[in-house]
Amino acid sequence: MSYKFLDISSTPSVRAAQAANGSREMWEKFKGHRTFDRFTDDEVAFIAERDSFYMATVSETGWPYVQHRGGPAGFLKVLDEKTLGFPDFRGNLQYISVGNVAANDRAALILVDYPNRARLKILAHVEMRNIAADSELAARLAVPGYKAKLERACLLYLETFDWNCPQHITPRYTMDVIQAAVAQLQARITELEAENQALRAQVAAHA
Repeated sequence: MSYKFLDISSTPSVRAAQAANGSREMWEKFKGHRTFDRFTDDEVAFIAERDSFYMATVSETGWPYVQHRGGPAGFLKVLDEKTLGFPDFRGNLQYISVGNVAANDRAALILVDYPNRARLKILAHVEMRNIAADSELAARLAVPGYKAKLERACLLYLETFDWNCPQHITPRYTMDVIQAAVAQLQARITELEAENQALRAQVAAHA
């Protein structure tokens, strides 16, 4: 069976590196079904919870460029089983990714769930689209309440994806998660302080 992510990634130099490091035979004998050419419910749920990801494009000089993309959780949307989309908010006005994909539409994405130590990597073709000319797409990519200036829509047409192992992912938590946990602790402390005060009053009454 095909392992599409490695089928694409395993260039002659990659295969030589695998051989030099003792893993080439393992991948040559791999028999599992790993085409991963469409998103399933697992990927849809994972993507919907992300509030950021990293996207790499390649310049005309051959240099890779990695950019962080962020927004409210769910701003990266699964439009169908083979298409992602996100609103391209105004950033530092360098437009390096926009320029890169105009010459070479290939991109690689990495999405990380730090608390649960999970990582999804995606290979896709990119289309930058004038969102002002497509009201239906604008509605699908809308992020209500988010005040960043929207410049264009970015569509990602899936080529393949793969899940990485959780090794070496350090758990990290957002302020919302931390504040929710702290709020529970504070509520419990308030409850215990009230109980302690009531017990002190009872002891004082019987003294």
